[in-house]
Amino acid sequence: MKIAIIAPPWLSTYPGCYYGIENVIQNLTSELHKRGHDVVLFGVGGSSTEASKIYWYHKEDQYKNIHRAWYEAVPIISSHLLYSLNIITSHGDFDIVHDHNSFVGPAMMAFAYGNLPPVLHTLHEPFTNPKLIDAGIPDNRMLFEELKHARGMYFSGVSESQLSTAPKDIDSRVLEVIPNGVELNDYTFRAKKEDYFLSVGRISEDKGQAIAAKLCSELKVPFKMAGTIGGNITTAKQAAAELKSPTALSTQNNPYFEYYREKVAPFLKKDKIEYLGTIFGPKKKALFAKAKAFLAPITWEEPFGISLIDALASGTPVIAYNRGAFPEIIEHGRNGFLANTEKEFREYMQRIDEIDPHECRKSVEEKFSAAAMTDRYIALYERVIDLHKKQKRR
Repeated sequence: MKIAIIAPPWLSTYPGCYYGIENVIQNLTSELHKRGHDVVLFGVGGSSTEASKIYWYHKEDQYKNIHRAWYEAVPIISSHLLYSLNIITSHGDFDIVHDHNSFVGPAMMAFAYGNLPPVLHTLHEPFTNPKLIDAGIPDNRMLFEELKHARGMYFSGVSESQLSTAPKDIDSRVLEVIPNGVELNDYTFRAKKEDYFLSVGRISEDKGQAIAAKLCSELKVPFKMAGTIGGNITTAKQAAAELKSPTALSTQNNPYFEYYREKVAPFLKKDKIEYLGTIFGPKKKALFAKAKAFLAPITWEEPFGISLIDALASGTPVIAYNRGAFPEIIEHGRNGFLANTEKEFREYMQRIDEIDPHECRKSVEEKFSAAAMTDRYIALYERVIDLHKKQKRR
């Protein structure tokens, strides 16, 4: 098949890349290429994924602009998508388009029927639920309700939990759940662990780092946190400076830093509970591999959780709240524990030696490898192409 994969314009893709969606695109694109498919990746400058061809409109990643006002950020993603679609239509020989641009992607391709090959859009974001709406978050389901007449467009999800709140209007177009997959060779497996717990991901109330820090403080065990604070604070030095003398980095449209300052920072203690900033490459691999457990006391219905797979692939068990897609990843008692209360979470932290690191790695090999993910996407591509041909005949 000749496949167009359209990545978001925010971050580059490369072997072993750190970021969630980009990591999935990297693994899928390179695996398809290895199997002899003609894969053309539309990304940003700096991408080095194995593919037949890589195109980009923006010469460097645009993550620095992702949190700008919509009238500043939307032209970035719109130009990226239009550039990609112009090339796809001018070539005229693609069998399928696989889009990963949340919301804007399907909105822009919705009525291109006849000009584009069939479009598969992977849903990476959660659908808004009533609790989020009550908290003042706009309902994103209205977009998908308006896609019900978009012929030639189909969807896949990344978890059953994610799709449980999908609007009924697109149910018939969501063809399958395909969990995200990782390249196992990108991880360092280690059975012997060091004495610290770990959390990797954006610092926010959703991820629950404050809960993890509190429990580690109570149990007097080391805890390491890594990730950005609002996208613009990326190092421990920056965070420490902002705590002492706040600047625009922490005061302008950065509720994440407020969470870090008010809920996380009080537990910080040198060599015990630490914020490391963002991590990449060998340092990231080692941090995952050496941790005694990955902690994920989330406070929202997370649609997947690629960081959990990062940990398990390294042989590191996961302790998580029993929410969102986590029960689809964590096999309680085999590769980690699922807690329903803070008391249970604390108890499982003290029982983590019961989990075999080899079983953690094996659980990824069975369900969440790049090879398994690619097998399922190839079958889905063929199904979408066949459905599209039948629709055109009708």
